[in-house]
Amino acid sequence: MSISKRYVGAEGKEVHGMVWEELKEDLIFTCVEARSIDEVFDQLGGALVRAGYGRDDYVQALKDREGEYPTGLNVNGIGIAIPHTPVDYANGTATCIGVLKEPVTFLGMGTDEEVPVKLVFTLCVTDPHAHIDQLKQIVLIIQDGEVLQRLIGSKDPKEIIQIIKDKEQALEFALGGDRKSTRLNSSHNQRTRM
Repeated sequence: MSISKRYVGAEGKEVHGMVWEELKEDLIFTCVEARSIDEVFDQLGGALVRAGYGRDDYVQALKDREGEYPTGLNVNGIGIAIPHTPVDYANGTATCIGVLKEPVTFLGMGTDEEVPVKLVFTLCVTDPHAHIDQLKQIVLIIQDGEVLQRLIGSKDPKEIIQIIKDKEQALEFALGGDRKSTRLNSSHNQRTRM
């Protein structure tokens, strides 16, 4: 088990470190063969359950939530999905990544638009507030078209972790090397605006 950085932000809530620090090779799958959202969730959500992060009803909860709140995103012409469940279905925090062999149609987040998804980040979260920061970090990573192309072209879990690590370190450098305080300030500012 790797130790990752944890920070306490405004309001005493835990803020997670970088996405790459949380990734585990055995939860990254390339060339996933699936013909439907259910098959994607059976494979990726099932991996989280088998690894002990999701409860036995986690996969069904993914399917139910996706039906109510679709997670498809069209980013630079590539379909991404970031499904997750309420925290009640998680035993631990982890991210399972799947690069689909062929795109699977998801509905767009906040729209009825169909999105042919090629890359899925399945989140299992225990803190209802920390997953928002994690979603933001993932979106920052995938907004880079070159990084996105490299992720969907990779056939190696280690390489996927390295691509994400390199991007996050570049983002940290671009933020002046003080990502922790920048993230804490943006989290605090967003909470005060709500």
